[in-house]
Amino acid sequence: VQLVESGGGLVETGGSLSLSCTASGSIFSIVAMGWYRQAPGKERELVATVTSGHKTNYADSVKGRFTISRGDTKNTVYLQMNSLKPEDAAVYYCNVRGYEKVTDYSFMDYWGKGTLVTVSS
Repeated sequence: VQLVESGGGLVETGGSLSLSCTASGSIFSIVAMGWYRQAPGKERELVATVTSGHKTNYADSVKGRFTISRGDTKNTVYLQMNSLKPEDAAVYYCNVRGYEKVTDYSFMDYWGKGTLVTVSS
């Protein structure tokens, strides 16, 4: 399974960015997709997740500013980030969890390579 992320970049404080991530490969079913981030010197943390049933979960720090959604293809997840703050700067990683079928069915938990978000103050 491969995850391809796009949409990171440089934005001023208060600006907006949209991230996207598409999963491909031997996917049988997706339970949830999400975004996590890791700032320099800090641990990776949850940003937002969305289940196959469209149930969403957000970190308190991004509630009301970020919106996660699944694409029509169902293997795509988006993160709309508004009112960005300098503390939102980090490498953002896409995650997919579910089941894959290679020779047999197995649980999968994959990560993208990350996309950098920089917020200038």
